[in-house]
Amino acid sequence: MSTGVQTGTAASSSELALPQRQQRSEFSRAFKRFRRFKPGVVALIYLMLLMVVAIVPGVFEPYSYQATEPANRLASPSWDNPMGTDDIGRDILSRVIRGTRVAFIVALAATAIALTIGITVGAVAGYFGGWIDSVLSRLVDSLMAFPTIVLLLTLAQVVGPGIGTTVGVIGGTVWAQYARVVRAEFLSARERDFVLAARAAGASSSRIILRHILPNILGPIVVISSLAIGGIIIFEATLSFLGLGVQPPTPSWGSMLAAARPYIENYPHTPLAPGLMIFLTVLAFNLLGDGLRDALDPRQRE
Repeated sequence: MSTGVQTGTAASSSELALPQRQQRSEFSRAFKRFRRFKPGVVALIYLMLLMVVAIVPGVFEPYSYQATEPANRLASPSWDNPMGTDDIGRDILSRVIRGTRVAFIVALAATAIALTIGITVGAVAGYFGGWIDSVLSRLVDSLMAFPTIVLLLTLAQVVGPGIGTTVGVIGGTVWAQYARVVRAEFLSARERDFVLAARAAGASSSRIILRHILPNILGPIVVISSLAIGGIIIFEATLSFLGLGVQPPTPSWGSMLAAARPYIENYPHTPLAPGLMIFLTVLAFNLLGDGLRDALDPRQRE
């Protein structure tokens, strides 16, 4: 009798361990595919280093980002100031480092808002279909019909500048692209066997959406998110450049470019550092997205 119980217990443990081994195996294969794309690996390392800088910028700043030295204004790069100084004598390297935190806060927070809204709208539209899908799809189409940058500038002007406004405005306007992708994935997934089986077993719609469909479409969501973060960084820099984003004395790469604009001809080092950081960071997120797209594509061959 005890032998039978032990056998049954062992079989149950084996059945529970099987999905875990399959998940680890799939993750291992995806990681191997990602490692084959060397630019994506380099981009990931670069972004991880930037993340550390964004978390503890004070550790890496050689000077206070607010400290001014009028006698040393617009100084060329030197050992004391590797990236030079700006128009009121502030160290550009320190301000670029502090601007990294602003860029990541805005990019990640706005992406989280956009994902929350986009996934919710796309999931409801794709799963329920019918008139709900029609109404939500027209809403998404209407939002995407407006030029994003024009909509951002208008909303930022109405609401007022600031880092909170920048996050809310960007997150509240770029979610439509997420909704469209999620809706397409839900339209395909809702007719699959595992969804039909869950529905036949009496699972509620919310359980099917959250426990059965959503975990199976995380791959495309992760890819589009990583690709879109670069665009959000550009949006934030644009708003700050025009004075509608992050406000002084908090440094932003965009506001640093705006402050350096009158000195580009005679002091080209002033816009070089923030412009280069925008370029490299956006490029890194795009390369990371390309690598994740290949890694999470089940059609890729080992």
